Amino acid sequence: MTEIELNWTLSAPALLGIAAAAIAVLLILIIRFRLHAFIALVVVSVLTALAAGISPGDLVPVMYDGFGSTLASVALLVGLGAMLGRMLELSGGAQVLTDALIRAFGEKRAPLALGLTSLLFGFPIFFDAGLVVMLPIIFTVAKRLGGSLLLYAMPSAIAFSAMHIFVPPHPGPVAASGLLGANVGLVLICGLIIAVPTWYLCGYLFGLFIGKRVNVPVPSLLAHDPAEEFADFRSSPKLSTVLVLLALPLVLIFLNTGLNFAGEAGWVDAESTLITSLRMLGETPIALLITVLAAMWLLGWRKKKGSSMVENIVDSALGPVCSIILITGAGGMFGGVLRASGIGDSIADSLATLGLPVIVAGFVIAAIVRIVQGSATVALTTAAALMQPVVVGNPDFSSLQVVAIVLSLAAGSVVASHVNDSGFWLVSRFFGMDTKTTLKTWTVAQTIQGLVGFALSLALYGVVSAF
Repeated sequence: MTEIELNWTLSAPALLGIAAAAIAVLLILIIRFRLHAFIALVVVSVLTALAAGISPGDLVPVMYDGFGSTLASVALLVGLGAMLGRMLELSGGAQVLTDALIRAFGEKRAPLALGLTSLLFGFPIFFDAGLVVMLPIIFTVAKRLGGSLLLYAMPSAIAFSAMHIFVPPHPGPVAASGLLGANVGLVLICGLIIAVPTWYLCGYLFGLFIGKRVNVPVPSLLAHDPAEEFADFRSSPKLSTVLVLLALPLVLIFLNTGLNFAGEAGWVDAESTLITSLRMLGETPIALLITVLAAMWLLGWRKKKGSSMVENIVDSALGPVCSIILITGAGGMFGGVLRASGIGDSIADSLATLGLPVIVAGFVIAAIVRIVQGSATVALTTAAALMQPVVVGNPDFSSLQVVAIVLSLAAGSVVASHVNDSGFWLVSRFFGMDTKTTLKTWTVAQTIQGLVGFALSLALYGVVSAF
């Protein structure tokens, strides 16, 4: 983040008022006046920055920081994931896997099958990358079985979210564990214990509930072209080929995770050329790039499909996701402006003085910082940093109690995803939902996820304290 100096310093209530007003104006522009979300986010980002005291000279660098940092993590993953999804869709691979899942679980349990698959994929793969890879499968199942897209998409999306928030090696819980001195292995075990039931209640059961009440049609994002321009690409690949393509990024990212752990444990030289090269293969963008190249070979070139056809197919995947990438980047810009203005830090500092129990205070701080500035990872690390002086080295807390505190912060950091969260726009546009529908489905689901995760963390803390 670019270092900036504010023209004036406002109190926490004033900053909170600016944030609330900015969010209200953004919602009015998008919902009432139907202004395109990308333009509305840019306009509100400018106005919010100026109102919070960011100087005109610093305004554009701050906007670039928020926009660019979000695109750095999203654009590569969405672009490569869309290419992979397009090839799986047009080759018939998504249909092959869908048929296999339905044969194994039955039509009534298709949402459960998608959710369980996403939980497995979500262990090493970040939320946005995992969701992009699963989209063609979700859309194909939804088309075949009918009903609202949310019946099938919500269990999968919340599965990726739960793993991303609660379970190492994802960055939020790892960073919080480091700040609070928690054992990462214990965080992983307890995180899984909390993530799975949280997903079942908030992803699977809530997904069934909301899917029967809110009808969201399957969007045309990855649909067949009306003119069947790429009909000759369809080859109905073997199930084993599809599974290899879906498992390949999983294996590569696991390789990266395992080598990182081995390096920290001193089992291997983490700085050696061999180890760093192998770790590079498991970085998410590289893993997806390798998988896309493998898909081009297995689904295209090996089956004697022309190089120009393969090229046109991967190119056709990029057009539909450009809007998603830009809107997601603008959402990151808005969140970046809120962070640069000091709104989140100021409110977090004020909340830290309330005298609440540590595990409750951490959850509340993380939740409010999340609501104010959007980023779950920033909310989690901010809350962990504020709790650090109270927790680290305190003999009153056992190792498992510290783990429970870390997970309560993680639960707070996922509450109320809304218009200042880039993930909100990713889900909104991928699922073809307008802003109002996304607020009453995805935002509600994320809030329930945070509350359930906190309740389970609190229960873990209470059980440990009793012994």
